[in-house]
Amino acid sequence: MAEEPQTTLEGRVWTFGRDVDTDLIIAARYLTMKEPEELAEHLMEDQDPEFPRKVQPGDILVAQENFGCGSSREHAPIAIKGAGVQAVIAKSFARIFYRNAFNTGLPILVSGEAADRIREGDRIRADLAAGTIENLTRNESYQAEPLPEFMRDLVSAGGLLPYLKTREQR
Repeated sequence: MAEEPQTTLEGRVWTFGRDVDTDLIIAARYLTMKEPEELAEHLMEDQDPEFPRKVQPGDILVAQENFGCGSSREHAPIAIKGAGVQAVIAKSFARIFYRNAFNTGLPILVSGEAADRIREGDRIRADLAAGTIENLTRNESYQAEPLPEFMRDLVSAGGLLPYLKTREQR
């Protein structure tokens, strides 16, 4: 029997503003690196040089509009995942980042209310299937767009390529 994918995430929040582009997420000078852990050592360092040392596995990023705008590089979601970040929540995502996030197995949720109300350091719990976000620090709840089962399957498999490999083996 196949194991049911985990749909609930819980972690501490780091917040960012609007129009966080892929160059800010991972600067172009690091694009020769391929390993997620190497890329993670430089995550958001142009905004906060200490961020790669402050972010911890299990943390969650929350941002305003247009997260992941800029170039189409997959390095951005790979660096985020490499740092152990469980998910990104934002008011909106750049279309190519949205696609690259799922292709690399990084779950993202769209919720304007959550993006406006959640503060850095808050602890939240998000249910990807239901699209619910609970702010455990502030005792508030927000609604996000639930992830369809197919998208949850992509995340659970670790991205598009691992997902396709598991389908081939069936």
